[in-house]
This record gives sequence, structure tokens and C-alpha cells, in this order.
Amino acid sequence: MAVPKQKQSHARTTQRRAQHKIGAPTYNACPQCHSPRLPHRVCPVCGSYKGRDVVVPDRDEQLS
Repeated sequence: MAVPKQKQSHARTTQRRAQHKIGAPTYNACPQCHSPRLPHRVCPVCGSYKGRDVVVPDRDEQLS
């Protein structure tokens, strides 16, 4: 097996780990109601996906 000959420095280790951050989720506008929603998901406001109504949204959840 391959084994490193030298110890990796702390600076090199932290520079590599600096890329292990989490990104903010991307939001797209719903083509039906123009509210923000996650891509490739059913719109939580109007319940449409790919131009057709998939689920009936609950009106109680929007009021609270």
C-alpha cells in the first residue's frame, strides 16, 4: 500500500478542509404562482409540477 513519506502540514490540511463547506440551497420561481421553491420539487403554494396540478395544497398551512 502507498504510505505518505512526510507528515502533511496543518496549513495544507486546513486549506483542503476549507472546501468542505455546505452551500446555500438554490431556489427557483414557480412558473404558475411565481413563489420561490426548490428545483425539481412540487410547489408548496400552488401544488403544481411541470405545468400540471399534482397535489391540492392545504389552505390551513398557508394561514398559520
